[in-house]
Amino acid sequence: TFGTLPAAEPPAQRIVSSAPSITEMLYALGLGDRVVGVTTFCHYPPEVLSKPEIGTYTHPNFEVILEQRPDLVVVLKEQRELEGKLRKFGLPVLALQHNTLEGIYDSLLALGERAGAAQAAQARIAVMRKQLGEIGALAAPVPKRSVMFVVGRTPATVRDLVVVGHGSFLNELISIAGGTNCFEDAPAFYPRIPREEVYDRRPEVIIDMGDMGDTQQVSEEHRRSIVEVWKSQSMLPAVQAGRVYPVAEDFFVVPGPRVVEAARSLLAMIHPEVVR
Repeated sequence: TFGTLPAAEPPAQRIVSSAPSITEMLYALGLGDRVVGVTTFCHYPPEVLSKPEIGTYTHPNFEVILEQRPDLVVVLKEQRELEGKLRKFGLPVLALQHNTLEGIYDSLLALGERAGAAQAAQARIAVMRKQLGEIGALAAPVPKRSVMFVVGRTPATVRDLVVVGHGSFLNELISIAGGTNCFEDAPAFYPRIPREEVYDRRPEVIIDMGDMGDTQQVSEEHRRSIVEVWKSQSMLPAVQAGRVYPVAEDFFVVPGPRVVEAARSLLAMIHPEVVR
């Protein structure tokens, strides 16, 4: 007699998300009504604000997760301690990693498969690939501009700079949008660099979200103050050309379905001349 095939897992119905990127993916796949727990940093889409909070990304509250009676907890592979704890209690866990564009597509697919929404995931990925291709086509005919994307620094100064390096999805998006990342040769995703390095690399475009503590509450005055900070570095081509852009949108730091919006925004800053 032939052995029986293992029964397929039923689609997850009560899902807890441990990161903003995971939450955005679940909603993008039409699974928002199955989400029973999110982190305090999950702001998008606005409907998540009414969901039970399980704590922060770095300090999730294990008891609150258990209270939600999830049949799936989705974590990032970096959250090894949480993953181990959840598995010890016999909770089903899906661990994802999406630092790159391909990783984002893989995560959408893995989520779709676990929740019975594989077709929705494939359709979403196809649309994202097409839209990013269109953005790349707009940027392709014009010469690339060198870009420095600042994700951290000491407020009100050009010190302790943390920038986008090699390997992150933002590095890929800069390239799609017709830029060359000044620090793409840095081995880390987000390296800390000395200020002298900026003078050596001479970026033609500076995009700065370096002192945005809370991306939800950023005033125009704050944005203007960031441009003023860079005016002291008048020897940089980006400053001379007036291409210093303060940004606060969280889609720049959440690797999820809104990377298309991030790419569009990057194109408008790096090559405003090609944006229709």
